[in-house]
Amino acid sequence: MTGRSGRSGKGGSQPGAGDLLELVRSGRAVTRGALQQATGLSRATVGQRLDRLFRAGWLREGAGGPVESPLGGRPAITLEFDDSHAVVLAADLDTRHARAAVLTLTGELVAERAGTLVVEDGPEAVLGELGRWFGELLAGAGHPPHEVCGIGLAVPGPVDSETGRVVQPPIMPGWDGYDIRGRLSRAFTEHTGAGPVPVLVDNDANLMAYGEQRTAYPDCSAFVLVKVSTGIGAGVVVGGSVYRGVDGGAGDIGHIRVGSEALCRCGSYGCLAAVASGGAVARRLAESGVPAASGSDVRDLLAAGHPEAAALAREAGRRVGDVLATVVTLLNPGVLMIAGDLAGTAFLTGVRELLYQRALPRSTARLDVVTSRLGERAALVGAGALVVEHLYAPERVEERLLALGV
Repeated sequence: MTGRSGRSGKGGSQPGAGDLLELVRSGRAVTRGALQQATGLSRATVGQRLDRLFRAGWLREGAGGPVESPLGGRPAITLEFDDSHAVVLAADLDTRHARAAVLTLTGELVAERAGTLVVEDGPEAVLGELGRWFGELLAGAGHPPHEVCGIGLAVPGPVDSETGRVVQPPIMPGWDGYDIRGRLSRAFTEHTGAGPVPVLVDNDANLMAYGEQRTAYPDCSAFVLVKVSTGIGAGVVVGGSVYRGVDGGAGDIGHIRVGSEALCRCGSYGCLAAVASGGAVARRLAESGVPAASGSDVRDLLAAGHPEAAALAREAGRRVGDVLATVVTLLNPGVLMIAGDLAGTAFLTGVRELLYQRALPRSTARLDVVTSRLGERAALVGAGALVVEHLYAPERVEERLLALGV
């Protein structure tokens, strides 16, 4: 099977152009000879597959690598994924603010913007404003809209990955079941004049975990990130893929009951988020006369060394650490990352106190408890990576190449 008839190698068919691109992108085979060896394809067939990728602008030749033949000869020309042919747009929504960025296909930030966007204003207004941000970012970065290959969006609620719709989100009133993909795609077109592009939506903790794991811990086979801001959520990456559960609800640890009578925004009593989130700490500070209305206010107080904020953050960390003892025992991760507004020394100290006290020694013997490497950009990096992995997956490459006429 040669030329355009090449399909992905799954299911018994010969490896297609998408499989070769994946081998190059992953670094597992970066010369023509290595691709022949990895796929079992003939030299001519490999050449035909690669020619389509070159014509699409997705591959380029790099420097000469080591000589492939034991008899010597010229160095083999290496192949590289060409990330200059397109860019990705990404946005991260929180309850009262958002960040948006233009990224390269390899995850480098080209342009970025942060500002106030109130999620309670509803999806129509918020997504329309994001479309305007995207148009301005592209213009400022000098990238024409037609270079955008896709958009990734992180939201603070559970997402059904099949539909891209949030499912009963406790802190996103008016968003339940809304067509986020369609509205954001239309907003992008309205503000740029470009045609529709794919839009992928996922939970913010999932995308933070994905971005952090791929960037700093690519060899960690079980990675857990816990975001503690207005609410509490966890992202789990297993075997290099986000674990979402059957309908996007995995990792929603903020609504585990912890024996308190505090009323949660979800309508239940005793949720972890009701007693240990940034919002919960802010409420307790406000009750004692300290001006604080949100997790970001608590973050600022912690940065300033406020003693009462630090004491409450440590107490919140202990409550979260108690729950994480079960999470660590169940998942046996190699890395547990604490991120979000409360992810400072006081909170981390509290987490470690209860985690190591309650979890079995075997569960924590090889566990690294760390804080975020990417900070506020983690979800943007994860959203960009999600789009790239979706669009350049072997099973999708063939249809995209055919659409390009190559």
